[in-house]
Amino acid sequence: MSRESNVLSVWGNKDSMNLNSLVLNNIMSSQYFKSALYEKKTYHEVVDEIYYQVKHLEPWEKGSRKTSGLTGMCGGVRGVGGGGIVSTAFCLLYKLYTLKLTRKQVISLTTHTDSPYIRALGFMYIRYTQPPNELFEWFEEYLDDTETLDVKAGGGCIMSIGQMLRQWLTRIEWYDTLFPRIPVPTQKEIMEKLHAHGPYKGDNFGAYSRYDYDEEQCETKSSNAIDMPETFGNAASSSSSSKDRNGSHNHHYSSSTDSYRNRKYRSSRDDRSRSRSPDRRRHHHHYRDDSPDRSKSHKHQHHHHRRSSSREDRRRHSHRSRSPDNRYRNDRRDRS
Repeated sequence: MSRESNVLSVWGNKDSMNLNSLVLNNIMSSQYFKSALYEKKTYHEVVDEIYYQVKHLEPWEKGSRKTSGLTGMCGGVRGVGGGGIVSTAFCLLYKLYTLKLTRKQVISLTTHTDSPYIRALGFMYIRYTQPPNELFEWFEEYLDDTETLDVKAGGGCIMSIGQMLRQWLTRIEWYDTLFPRIPVPTQKEIMEKLHAHGPYKGDNFGAYSRYDYDEEQCETKSSNAIDMPETFGNAASSSSSSKDRNGSHNHHYSSSTDSYRNRKYRSSRDDRSRSRSPDRRRHHHHYRDDSPDRSKSHKHQHHHHRRSSSREDRRRHSHRSRSPDNRYRNDRRDRS
């Protein structure tokens, strides 16, 4: 990345700023963008608007995303179908793009001291408009930045600037939209540079922690890009789980969970041993069927067994009486 020129070229689609088509269409049709932001003509006016209006970094306002009944690509992070009310942050992001920012203006955004959201939109502008092979050079200086902000609409996902940039280098999903894809060879180079840079050093819960934020709370989804969680740090909202992940204080499971799993294992093992036993038919007697049909059929079978057994006895008795020895004895008895 040459910094000799102040002109900042745009990589990719110069008409859409590489934004998702649904997000871009909602920005263009937004009354906020068409009326309120139309009057903002200068860089400083837009920066002041960011300071007063931006409260999160999601592409959609809370509760406005219409994904009910949508499946497949239409209901996920692809950003197609449904739509909603596009957020103030993304309207202002595209407004910055229409101003054709210079390199110095973008650097001024990323180093601004008034609001972390001004800095975040500066970094997001870089993520959308700059070549993938230059992203690490743009972000490297701020990978351990500890200034925090809440990125979720409605609140609940606090992360630092450094944690956010590490995620943007390794994942393309950002809530209900996508960043431009990074080619696989470039992604591998970024991973090697992140390994060389080391884990997140600004973490208050341990310098060697692995995760950057509470994924359940932030509700972001993993991407197909190569993931390297050891380069992340812990967010302030996940202090209780950071010690567990480091393995220094608490175990992952409670004793009650262990006892439950042991009982479950023993019961399944006993069931398997019963199924292997040769005398497993006797276990069926534990399950009685008290229905009338069952009792009748049982009585009939029992009666049939008794009759058949008596017939067998008579047949054997008659057979013994007809044997040669018995006939000889009978003849001698008659003669006497």
